[in-house]
Amino acid sequence: MKKTLLLFLFCSLYFTSYSQNTRLKDKNSIGWYAFNASLKLDPKWSLTGEFQWRRDHVISDPQQAVYKLAVNHLVAPGLNIRAGVALADTYNYGDIPVNGMGKQFTEYRTYQMAGLSNKTGIAENNHRFMLEQRWVGRYSDASLNKEDEYVYTNRFRYMYRLQIPLKGKAIADNTPYAAVYDEIFIGFGENVGENVFDQNRFGLLLGYRFSPQIRIEGGFLSQIAQFGREINGRNVFQHNRGIILSTNLSF
Repeated sequence: MKKTLLLFLFCSLYFTSYSQNTRLKDKNSIGWYAFNASLKLDPKWSLTGEFQWRRDHVISDPQQAVYKLAVNHLVAPGLNIRAGVALADTYNYGDIPVNGMGKQFTEYRTYQMAGLSNKTGIAENNHRFMLEQRWVGRYSDASLNKEDEYVYTNRFRYMYRLQIPLKGKAIADNTPYAAVYDEIFIGFGENVGENVFDQNRFGLLLGYRFSPQIRIEGGFLSQIAQFGREINGRNVFQHNRGIILSTNLSF
């Protein structure tokens, strides 16, 4: 029994060490600042616009700018679906740039989403399922100043979010609340490279609902993202940690 246990521990340490030695890590301090606005057209239909200003070194350097526009439909209480388009500009940041040539690049997306929500006591549970169709800009030559190719990939996302009021039994007007969420991204289909596991995001938030029209929240964000390419035969992982602030308006 002791020999078996020692062999198990040796193998675990070996493979853990091997896994770590075959990875490159790039750590960054980030700040994500988001503005979301929705316009209700009738009891079941609405429009949503989002802008995310993502920065490296908390705020001083650009990381990414994301723009989204979508239409929403309330299928039933607790079930919402969405279809939209997005544009993301990714900049050259960190010690290991996302683009192999160290250049800024643009990504275009279409996406479809389903959201489920329910309450358990005072806790609100939210599940978000999303499919993305992505056209990612690429340079065929380092001398180019603009992308000349766009590579198509697919991605699936799932997020679970739990939030509770910090006063009373429900998140109503003039109510502070706390939230925690985790979201995983999985790449699939043709042209997906090393990053079948694309990334994971974890957040701890404090928020305040002023009214049905205005809500703000902010807190800690951790992002682990894997590159779609290797460097010298080694996988590359970004470990980004920092703050996230979000303003949410509803009209």
